[in-house]
Amino acid sequence: MVGPDFHRPAAPTDSGYTPEPLATQTAAVNTRGGDAQHFVPAQDIPGEWWTLFRSEPLNRLIEQSLHANPDLEAAQAALRQAQENVRAQQGALFPTANLNFQAEKERISGASFGEPSLHATFGLVTPTLNISYAPDVFGGTRREIESLAAQAEYQRFQLEATYLTLTSNVVVAAVQEASLRGQIEATRDIIRDQTQSLNLVRQRFALGGASQADVLTQQAQLAQTQATLPPLQKQLAQTRDQLTALAGQLPAHEVAETFALDSMHLPQDMPVSLPSQLVEQRPDIRAAEAELHAASAEIGVATAAQLPQFTISAALGATSTGFTNMFAPGTGVWTIAGGVAQTLFDAGTLLHKKRAAVAAFDQTAAQYRSTVIKACQNVADALRAMQSDADAMVAAAASERAAAASLDLVQRQYQLGAIDYLTLLNAQRTWQQARISLVQAEATRYADTAALFQALGGGWWHRSDVAQVADNQQSR
Repeated sequence: MVGPDFHRPAAPTDSGYTPEPLATQTAAVNTRGGDAQHFVPAQDIPGEWWTLFRSEPLNRLIEQSLHANPDLEAAQAALRQAQENVRAQQGALFPTANLNFQAEKERISGASFGEPSLHATFGLVTPTLNISYAPDVFGGTRREIESLAAQAEYQRFQLEATYLTLTSNVVVAAVQEASLRGQIEATRDIIRDQTQSLNLVRQRFALGGASQADVLTQQAQLAQTQATLPPLQKQLAQTRDQLTALAGQLPAHEVAETFALDSMHLPQDMPVSLPSQLVEQRPDIRAAEAELHAASAEIGVATAAQLPQFTISAALGATSTGFTNMFAPGTGVWTIAGGVAQTLFDAGTLLHKKRAAVAAFDQTAAQYRSTVIKACQNVADALRAMQSDADAMVAAAASERAAAASLDLVQRQYQLGAIDYLTLLNAQRTWQQARISLVQAEATRYADTAALFQALGGGWWHRSDVAQVADNQQSR
């Protein structure tokens, strides 16, 4: 076969994703979602990585999404289409046989050749078997098959990428719902406490221990906190709509599963694959490699088009005046032909098509390198985010505990008249923000953990459901 033979690009030789050695574990704090996470080099990833969060509602929703999401169905259909295109092109390697049958009835006049008195009517029956074959002398057809097979491989990994994106989106949306529910619960607790504070200020005002300004300020603070509740509820409703859509349902058919941070477990042993493993695991990298393979094969196709094209054909049949003597002796006809065609002048069309194929290969090679770089960046970003999230969790937990203790002390001092109202108000605001920040910090740890699993490829190589789907559809 003319044209270049494809060789897989060399894998990165780096041993990590950060200039400095990666810490073996994150920080920890004694609070919900504050466990330390350990980074385990070269640890394998389960195909159903989301089960590590130990959430039965999450498992059920992902199972439902994998069976009903239309994007997944579209990706499966695209894979089947690409596979059938490969099989269709493989037929070009074999001869083509066509059976033709023609029956006609004619009346002729002898006037056309000088016999005006001659008139005759006759029938003609002609069955013919035609066989044609184009030998793939220079491998152009085989390069086309190679290109289509690489495109089918591309669709295979596009399907895997769709699986990974879908499951990751469900996990992140579930974490977002849990975070919003936690923030709404915290906000309602704050509203309840501020309502109690407002009643206390009103009592002190009635006794002359507080001013009208103190009452109005507390009312304004309570109103501000109440104003933060509707946006959170709006985000929660929109997140529920997102989960419903991911599960392949219309908004009116909301999914039954609900999520709270209390019902999720933070995975503690986190895999860290080497960059050389990453190019095998990431579906987008494997898809980019398949595109590179297809572009390489197209160079061979363009090269073969510049060379002589060979054809062989044969026809076997009979010509008779009726059905009854269609195969009688003396009625048989046959032809055998061979041909070769070579383009002598096309104003450089074939040459420029080959150069275009080479340029397309160079473009695809650059895109492949870009995909690898971005994939490694995704992993590096996720690793740094997880370390930062753990530190932020420690700080948020310490801030919340300190703010809660400070508020409790300030409230008692205010009841005794030892401090002014402004000090109480500041303590309330500090605790309110610390409470919300702690919930957000916990949710961020869950979301970034899911991001690392996605960045590492999601363990698709442990699943066989894609192959089973393709086989089942092929049998239709």
